[in-house]
Amino acid sequence: MSDHPACCAAAPGTARGAVRVVLVSPYEIGRQPFALAEPAAWLREAGFDVRCLDLAVEPLSAETLSGARLVALYLGMHTATRIAARALPRIRELAPEAHLCAYGLYAPMNAAWLQAQGVGTILGGEVEPALLALAEAVRDGTPPPTGSRVHLGRVRFLRPARELLPALRRYARLRMPDGSERVVAFAEATRGCKHLCRHCPVVPVYHGRFRTVPVEVVLEDIAQQVEAGAEHVSFGDPDFLNGPAHALRVVRALAARFPGITYDAVIKIEHLLKHAALLPELARTGCLFVTAAVESVDDRVLARLAKGHTAGDFRRAVALLRDHGIGLAPTFIPFTPWTTLAGYRELLATVSELGLVRATAPVQLAIRLLVPEGSLLLELPGFRERLEPFDPRMLGYPWRHTDPRVDALQAAVQRRVAEGEAAGRGREAIFAELWELAHEALGRAAPPLDEAAFSEPVPAMTEPWYCCAEPTEEQLSGF
Repeated sequence: MSDHPACCAAAPGTARGAVRVVLVSPYEIGRQPFALAEPAAWLREAGFDVRCLDLAVEPLSAETLSGARLVALYLGMHTATRIAARALPRIRELAPEAHLCAYGLYAPMNAAWLQAQGVGTILGGEVEPALLALAEAVRDGTPPPTGSRVHLGRVRFLRPARELLPALRRYARLRMPDGSERVVAFAEATRGCKHLCRHCPVVPVYHGRFRTVPVEVVLEDIAQQVEAGAEHVSFGDPDFLNGPAHALRVVRALAARFPGITYDAVIKIEHLLKHAALLPELARTGCLFVTAAVESVDDRVLARLAKGHTAGDFRRAVALLRDHGIGLAPTFIPFTPWTTLAGYRELLATVSELGLVRATAPVQLAIRLLVPEGSLLLELPGFRERLEPFDPRMLGYPWRHTDPRVDALQAAVQRRVAEGEAAGRGREAIFAELWELAHEALGRAAPPLDEAAFSEPVPAMTEPWYCCAEPTEEQLSGF
């Protein structure tokens, strides 16, 4: 059986001679993209010849793009947008008659740049109705709507058309502490977020709103992935506990229908503390670990980012999760214009002290604050004055630290992480190297790391979570 049947035959329900629409995902953190499968279901229901291309696991296909009248790129994160920039010339070459569209969080934020690249329509928010209207305009020969628009009204969700995507086994897996691996499903129970963290890409599009996906649709989506071999579900919501009652309905239904299937979710530190009473239920229904955007252990930085938690809250959340047997996979933005050398060393010391070295992907200790167009960071008093002009290559505003040693340390950390991962060195070994680098930058000898720093093996995805790091040469090749 083909890994990608959509490449060789029209999808069921597609009329012969139907207008071809191609949905493209440049990158989705190793997951089979819901944001292709859900609009694909809408378009297929309306009779379009829908094809999907996931550039994370397959090359641009001349056969798929040939004859396309509409090509829509899903730009859900910064890394995906950078990859799309490299792929666009080849897409235009393979589909010269196609109207180009971009959708997802990073599409409206980069609208001016995308239009300069020949992208006619930019969509954000709940895009399915707008994508369908665009496809109908292309089909009917009427001028397609152009420019940038964001729709935040409620939409009708369908069972995502995941059969149009590459096989689930081609995506990232969950590696367990014993070395075994599980096939991972990817589902979304909500969209948007009701919080206003200044650096978050969700905020400029959703402005504090969020939408729920009906429980029955979430379960049907998971069911088709379980049938395809999934043993674990990764929920991709910006925050799983934006709607705690809805989240409980989802996980209770999941546990009842698929006993033994585990899951993970993204939850704010603030929500872990506020909804601590729900943690026993999450553990009972199979939550293995939580990904939380900790970002910093410096309260001044956290306040500037409007994260809604403190370093002390982070420590309390770690203890709470451990009490209930749930792991924590923290994410960080360790290098900001307000980071100090001592502050970076303190971050590493905290990760070590809390026994989170094995739970922390090394790339999380190298990330530099991204300032894209539309970021709420630009509203901070005096912040714009610290930025250089917008750089279309990096799709953001570059900044330099007032202490050049911090920028030098960030570059050294980024190199060491890339070299360590390329050489297959484990998280413990890479962390020890970063520990040495941090102390060298301070002109100190690094004290030995406590063995307790490495004491907690945890489940981890084979592709680490990051959405704003520099794309690798491998990701940018082939276009």
